[in-house]
Amino acid sequence: MKDIVVRIPPSPTGLLHVGTARTALYNYLFAKKHGGKIILRMEDTDKERSQKEYEMDITEGLQKLGLSWDGAVIRQSERTEMYKKHLQKLLEEGKAYHCFCTAQELDALREKAQNEKRAFRYPETCRNISEEEVENRLKNGEKSVIRFRIPAEAHDIVFQDLVRGEVKISAKELDDFVIAKNLETPLYNFCVVVDDAEMEISHVIRGEDHISNTPKQILLFEAFGWEIPFYAHLPLILNADKSKLSKRKNKVSVDDYLNEGFLPEALINFLALVGWNTADEKEIFSLDELVQEFSLERVHKGGAVFDLEKLLWLNGQYIRQKSLEEFEEVILNHYYPNRLLKKDLRKAPEAKYVEADEIGSGAFIKKAYTNDPMFFQKALSLVQERTKKLSEVPEFIRFFFVEESALLYSPEIFVHKKMGTNVENVQDSLQFSLQCLEEYVGEWSIESLKTFFIDRVGLAELKNGFVLYPLRVALSGEEFSPGTFELLEIFGKERSMSRIKRGIEILK
Repeated sequence: MKDIVVRIPPSPTGLLHVGTARTALYNYLFAKKHGGKIILRMEDTDKERSQKEYEMDITEGLQKLGLSWDGAVIRQSERTEMYKKHLQKLLEEGKAYHCFCTAQELDALREKAQNEKRAFRYPETCRNISEEEVENRLKNGEKSVIRFRIPAEAHDIVFQDLVRGEVKISAKELDDFVIAKNLETPLYNFCVVVDDAEMEISHVIRGEDHISNTPKQILLFEAFGWEIPFYAHLPLILNADKSKLSKRKNKVSVDDYLNEGFLPEALINFLALVGWNTADEKEIFSLDELVQEFSLERVHKGGAVFDLEKLLWLNGQYIRQKSLEEFEEVILNHYYPNRLLKKDLRKAPEAKYVEADEIGSGAFIKKAYTNDPMFFQKALSLVQERTKKLSEVPEFIRFFFVEESALLYSPEIFVHKKMGTNVENVQDSLQFSLQCLEEYVGEWSIESLKTFFIDRVGLAELKNGFVLYPLRVALSGEEFSPGTFELLEIFGKERSMSRIKRGIEILK
């Protein structure tokens, strides 16, 4: 195998798409595994739609995902003179020609072909115009495009796709295609071939929507006498209903997912599995492990479904793998990136309250941490296990920081049908818990509190759930929350009793 050189060629006409990121990832994994080189090439010849902001989003997005490249970013918009030189070469050799057919004339021919239920082919109207006529028409200001001349003796185009196997296209299916609007404005297929040749790209790894471009590009490589790279066409990413991934049914930009609180390493792991898998069906990979495991042979041929539930599951796995300190750092980086961490602030004995209208917002995370870093970390420790994405955290920990008088919840969430409880006996249950806490003098820890409560419940000949479920609801104000004794420990005796009293008040 010759030296491996791949390219990541996004078009800066929009935000970094997850499909572009998946293609970039496969190129990265392939090159890294084989000790190859990675070129980042901005295909920005669409001057009207290409924007610097999109280029910045793409480069920063790739970096956030941990994907790097070799050398500076290359921009097609800065290579116009080189394209012009190669266009002139094809024109001089008769391998390309000026076409003066207007858009209106071609539209009429397309409509006629459609009415006659046949495929439209350019009728080669300008293919054999003399050089003298071309020169005169150009001097007279007639507009033209430049078409590639399909050789009369053109053979069937056959290439060995590294994902799909042999692909064969009849040259008869191709017509003389446009390669430039003019000498100053080359088009995609032409620019790509020139760039791939000049940059000595060995492997073109891209989406299957480019298969139709491949025979045209191969013909251009042959016209210049350049070596043809290997091709590997990846399956498209699909919605759950097997339609092409679109923002009507799914978020499609990498920013969307990072901003929602998906970890970069989880998103990379997920994208790797959207169209590829290992022989042993392993699902959790670091980027280094993906490099070692990746092979084009195991890339799927069929479309790959973007399974959001799978992404959520993977993200949750990565969150749970983190230490509490790492989890806290991830949350703070997400919501409060410009903070100055001062570990000596972790001395505040009790959490200060946050205004009710701030609860659940990103600003709330900043204030909750600043008010009491130690209590903030304890709150995180109780929700880490059930967190699937960072955007859930403000809502999960909101009840830890609201003042008891501001706790607003329905009496119905106290009632547990399986236990046969009602509002009246739940009040009795909370009064029992309140009395237990008033009498408790032992160590304020999960295990000690649990032993004490279970003993007292048994002596009173009550059921554990009859006491502990309403107690947990009173402490959290939530139907679903961390465990009763974990909440007792974090709130302390005074705040726990205050919350129980608030629960009793709501039930009256």
